[in-house]
Amino acid sequence: MEEEVQKHGLLGNANSPGFHSIKKREKMRRWLCCNCQVEESHNPHEDEPLKNSDDHNDAYTRNKNNTANTEVKAPPPIEVPALPLDELKEKTDNFGSKSLIGEGSYGRVYYATLDSGSAVAIKKLDVASEPESNVTFLTQVSMVSKLKHENLVELLGYCVEGSLRVLAYEFATMGSLHDILHGRKGVQGAQPGPVLDWMQRVRIAVDAASGLEFLHEKQQPSIIHRDIRSSNVLLFEDFKAKIADFNLSNQAPDMAARLHSTRVLGTFGYHAPE
Repeated sequence: MEEEVQKHGLLGNANSPGFHSIKKREKMRRWLCCNCQVEESHNPHEDEPLKNSDDHNDAYTRNKNNTANTEVKAPPPIEVPALPLDELKEKTDNFGSKSLIGEGSYGRVYYATLDSGSAVAIKKLDVASEPESNVTFLTQVSMVSKLKHENLVELLGYCVEGSLRVLAYEFATMGSLHDILHGRKGVQGAQPGPVLDWMQRVRIAVDAASGLEFLHEKQQPSIIHRDIRSSNVLLFEDFKAKIADFNLSNQAPDMAARLHSTRVLGTFGYHAPE
C-alpha cells in the first residue's frame, strides 16, 4: 500500500501528513483482520477442562446424596433402660421352664425379679423367619416406652443381643382375665378363679375400654390393637385392668392407611370381621 501511494504520488512523499494517515489506517485494518482470524480459529476443545470440572462437581454431588441416603439412621431415644442379658438369664434360670408363666402371641413370658427389686414379666420374642432390623425394632420399642396410661401395661426395660429380643413389662399380680374366667391358659386341668361380682366386671370392662380408647383414638398416630381378648386383659390389685400385647406394627397414621391395610394380624377369631 505504501509503495503504491509513493509510486503514483497520490499524497506526496513518505513524510507528508496524508501518507502517515493512510499508514495508520492500514495498521488498524491488519489488527482487526488478525483478531477476526483468532476468533474464527478458536479451538472448541479449550472448554473441555471447564466442562469436565462441571461433570466432576455433578458426580461429587450425586455421590454425596447417595451416601446420605445410605447412612443408617439411629433409632429415637428410648425412655426405659436397656437390661443386661446376663441379668435376665440369671433371673429366669436361662429362660427355663421354672420361670415360665405363660405364652403370648409373640413369644414366651417368664417371671423375674430384677436387681432393682422390680417384679417383671419377661417376654422373650419369637425369632421371625425374616426378622426386622434392629433399628426398626428399637424404633418400635422407643414408641412403646413413651406410652403412658393407667390402663396400659407399662414397659420397664428391653434387651437386644443379636437375634435375641426381650421386653420387660410390669407384672400383673392377679394374672389375666382369661385365668379368672377359664383357668390359667396352657395349664391342663387349671380351674377358673373366683366368680366376679357385678362391680368387678364393670370396672374391668371400663378399664379395658379406656385403654383401647387411648390406643385407638387419643394416641397420635393411632395404634390398632387387633388382638383384644381375655388373655390380653391383665389384672392388678383391686381388679384394675390394663391392656397388653399391643403390636406397633399395627400403627396407622391415618384412617386411609387403616382402610387400605391388607395385613391380617392378631389371633384368628379375635380381630374385627372386616
